[in-house]
Amino acid sequence: MDWLLELFFGNDTWGGGVPHAVFMLALVIGIGVLLAKVRIGGISFGVTWILFVGIAASYFGMRLDTHILDFVREFGLIIFIYSVGLQVGPGFFSSFRKGGLRLNLLALAIVVLGCAIACVIALAADLPITTAVGVLAGAVANTPMLGAAQQAYTDMSGLTDPSIAASYAVTYPLGMAGVIVVLVFLKKILRIRFEDEEREIIEARKKDNRSAPRVLSLELENQLLVGKGLPEVSALLRCDVVFSRVLHPGGDPQPAVSTTVLQEGDRLLMVVPEKNVETVVSFIGTEVEMEWEPLNAELVSRRILITKPELQGRSIAQLKLRSTFGVNITRVNRAGVDLAANPLLQLQVGDRMTVVGAAQAVKDVEKVLGNSLKRLDVPNLIPIFIGMALGVVLGSIPFFIPGIPQAVKLGLAGGPLLVAVLVSRFGPRFKIVTYTTASANLMLRETGIALFLACVGLGAGEGFLDMVLGGGYVWIGYGVIVTVVPLLVVGIAARWAFRINYFTIMGLLSGAATNPPALAYANESAGNDVPSVGYTTVYPLTMFLRVLSAQLMILFFS
Repeated sequence: MDWLLELFFGNDTWGGGVPHAVFMLALVIGIGVLLAKVRIGGISFGVTWILFVGIAASYFGMRLDTHILDFVREFGLIIFIYSVGLQVGPGFFSSFRKGGLRLNLLALAIVVLGCAIACVIALAADLPITTAVGVLAGAVANTPMLGAAQQAYTDMSGLTDPSIAASYAVTYPLGMAGVIVVLVFLKKILRIRFEDEEREIIEARKKDNRSAPRVLSLELENQLLVGKGLPEVSALLRCDVVFSRVLHPGGDPQPAVSTTVLQEGDRLLMVVPEKNVETVVSFIGTEVEMEWEPLNAELVSRRILITKPELQGRSIAQLKLRSTFGVNITRVNRAGVDLAANPLLQLQVGDRMTVVGAAQAVKDVEKVLGNSLKRLDVPNLIPIFIGMALGVVLGSIPFFIPGIPQAVKLGLAGGPLLVAVLVSRFGPRFKIVTYTTASANLMLRETGIALFLACVGLGAGEGFLDMVLGGGYVWIGYGVIVTVVPLLVVGIAARWAFRINYFTIMGLLSGAATNPPALAYANESAGNDVPSVGYTTVYPLTMFLRVLSAQLMILFFS
């Protein structure tokens, strides 16, 4: 039975070696993933159960060799952080456009206010800044922040501080549930009526639809346009008009191209902004009823990945897919969240668009948007591992900040994250294939975070109970303050000062807390996709700021 005991508890030779390390990591991760399916009050703690299982195992003497523990923890963190960067990178810069700028500034206020409150608590309660950062990471349920804090402290001191993981584990449960409590409380104090919010959304969309496209079939009656080419006609109209088909008298419908010359009696298929329809009709001729494409083909539905960088930031309406190919766009999936296919929705590289139409038409749309998911089953590993290597290099470069006596580094969290964001956003311009399927990215991300959490738990469990009973229980109260106050302050300001729709506020607060259960609650309560849009708008910047702020707090105040 000695061999079995060695698998669980190791031995004096290299801590039990590779078999012990692999067995313990697999056991902790496996049990943690099973427990992740358990819901408490309708809320699941997800893979964070791995951390709790690792703490329990370590408390009872099941630990790993320090060198193995350090390597696997840091490598898991790099995999996780880099995968997150690849996910949020394409939307990182475009999220600042138009209304997204205001939402991101409010999310920035939530992050800054949370950090400030954590620092005040550290000073008032004489709490080590490492513990305060752990409380902050748990209060906002942000595991990358935990990893960044641990890695920054290790880089700076060469040591590990178990209080970071312990305070994170203690405050995490209420951090997950606290956002939902804030959303419910805000609805009460702001006297929100969902009927009014829905009416406001409908009215806003009606205004937006003035720029929405409309498909027109017109018969040419303006004799002054006979003999003119389509580019010249477009210039005369002075509005955003797209010619799709032309039917010359006695002929068959032809694609409208730049060399097409109008003839008397032509019929035109056009896409015109709703606000310009009256002008276009009066200038060209009479609107007629026509069936340009007989619907005799079997319809298919396919999810197509947008991979062409020139499509970044363009709206569904601007692509003219319906008028050109006769297809319908039913929804867009962004970062795992389904969004309604509103014509004004701005697309991002990496979005997955569900297209319904004739088989050949859908194939043609694939050429416009980029690669179909079926062609990306095998991920391109070169930018992943080369990117990680560059991230480690960047994270290892020392630089000096006035007021800090020692060199500062981005570390193994900040370096790979920054490289991943830049590679995923600008890589296509240099013909670097950075795209992976959602499942491949999720596998990388979940594997990395599972390894990281297992090692953190196995390294922190030895004195966990003594630490908590010795005064660590007050961390729960600190965590509640850090969770609730920033969300309440910004939520009230967003409503009273900026008159933002409550559905958008729900998505803003859920995204600023990087809290998927809160988003699920918001979507279910709202009954529409407005919270999802707010969530995905602020999520990329918030995730980046959480990781960066953890490192800065450790470096400045340790």
